[in-house]
Amino acid sequence: MGEWLFWLLAAVHYELLLVAAVGLALGGLDDLMIDIVYFVRRGWRDIAVYTRHRRVTSDTLPASAAPGRIAIFTPAWKEANVIGPMLRHALAAWGDADYVIFVGVYPNDPDTIEAVARVAADNPRIVIAINDRAGPTTKADCLNILWHAMVREEARSGSFFKAVALHDAEDVVHADEIRLFDHLTDRFTLVQLPVLPLRGRGDWLARAVTDHYGDEFAESHSKGLIVREALGASIPSAGVACAFARDALAMLEDSGRGGPFDPQSLTEDYEAGLRIRERGGKGVFVRMRDREGRLVATREYFPDSVDAAVRQKARWMVGISLAGWDRMGWGGNIGEIWMRLRDRRSTLAALVLLAAYATLILWPLLWIAQWAGWGTMPSLSPALHWMLGLNLVLMLWRMAMRMLFSGRAYGWRHGLAAGPRMLIANYIAILAARRALFLYARSLLGAPLKWDKTQHRFPESVVDA
Repeated sequence: MGEWLFWLLAAVHYELLLVAAVGLALGGLDDLMIDIVYFVRRGWRDIAVYTRHRRVTSDTLPASAAPGRIAIFTPAWKEANVIGPMLRHALAAWGDADYVIFVGVYPNDPDTIEAVARVAADNPRIVIAINDRAGPTTKADCLNILWHAMVREEARSGSFFKAVALHDAEDVVHADEIRLFDHLTDRFTLVQLPVLPLRGRGDWLARAVTDHYGDEFAESHSKGLIVREALGASIPSAGVACAFARDALAMLEDSGRGGPFDPQSLTEDYEAGLRIRERGGKGVFVRMRDREGRLVATREYFPDSVDAAVRQKARWMVGISLAGWDRMGWGGNIGEIWMRLRDRRSTLAALVLLAAYATLILWPLLWIAQWAGWGTMPSLSPALHWMLGLNLVLMLWRMAMRMLFSGRAYGWRHGLAAGPRMLIANYIAILAARRALFLYARSLLGAPLKWDKTQHRFPESVVDA
């Protein structure tokens, strides 16, 4: 019995090891290619561009040649605890800029309606749009309600909005954002600014869960989107800190969907960016600093519990990695196909990670069984030995990159901790992949998609003006 069990476990271990080794090598080489493109591009720009031209800051950016109003869309379901402070902060930060904030709410969420109404009572810059259906529907459905509210406002005022910006109910916006959107939508149909997660609070696990988002966004919004732009691929919207040219969104409007956003999608913002690109639009990712040297970015708290992080990332996986295969296809140039492949690898990558961790658990068990005389572990082939060595080098390089970019965004102490936090990130990714596969299977069987949102909070340090 012992020998039979030993050889069964040894066979399973070998197959899992082979899957993990090949999968991790492919993913690691893919990431390495992104790093090479980034550093080559950055070196070229530092030598060929910034030695001859001063870097533009948000306060030295010239005014738009064709200034216009910016519509801010903020969907809100069960956001009574954050929407009031968020709106008051945005009004104080943006001051007299030309904008209107449209807030989408639901009839069965009276607390959020009341919180918005208290701020909107004495400020015409806030327009409340109440969905005619009980919530939650999907975020895309709520955004479409806001689109129609904006169209009604245009009919009332007699003038069109220039651009539509998206923000969530917990966002801490930057004062120069409206100025950037007004200027940049003169030339681009989609403008994405960085998202900078706020540092975690609470016990060590809560901080680690929140901070792993900061590590990921620091790398993605300092390197990933820059490489996408350099390759001529589409710039996907992050759903916050982004602006669409109004005419570009109008091109996406579909009466069957009820507006420019698809209610059947869980990642409507991401898809909108890709669809605009397919219709000839041009997106841009902008990292610019203000007068004080701070990055013009949107800051917000991300989930601080494993359960909330799993639910959020599962939604992203369903929308981008799973449903994206058949919803968005593979069109575009080589750079676009490469980026879409990277977008859609997350679920598979999590399964590869699961296989890798399973081998780590089985390995000592097999050594113990071998010591007990149940059998002898088979030797690994030279090719597999070589691949494991390659994976070790790639893993150390990946950790170094994660620590580098996280350290640049948050400081060196935070950066050093980004390496160990990758274990938390991997654990969440594996659980999210399991949930995503379950949710996607349910959707294929006809289960309706719903807004699986997480509980948000607004930083107490922001003045409630």
